[in-house]
Amino acid sequence: MKKFFTIVGLVIIGITLLYFVTIYYVSYSKGYRAGELVKFSHKGWVFKTWEGELSVGVSESQRFVFSVESGEKEIIQQLIDKQGKKVKLTYKERIGTFPWLGDTKYYITKVEEPMK
Repeated sequence: MKKFFTIVGLVIIGITLLYFVTIYYVSYSKGYRAGELVKFSHKGWVFKTWEGELSVGVSESQRFVFSVESGEKEIIQQLIDKQGKKVKLTYKERIGTFPWLGDTKYYITKVEEPMK
């Protein structure tokens, strides 16, 4: 009986570990968005995360909402400096997220000025 519970416990730990690794390292998609950076803030009650909005069209409904991991200091500073300006963002979309990483599944990996 003890062996059974040990095996079940190890299987549960293995599945949980596989879930966390998959969420963090596996990208569902990668892409680019360009537009005007209208919002970038550090927010949260328990976990403070960096969240932003990019206006990609004429109307309010055409917004791209994204997150930036706290360890990406250079990207965070670039976005703070470029608020209100046109930017091109490279992102990766994860299949899920954790509360300490951000509110969205879209994570910025690079910030550029768009070509004119």
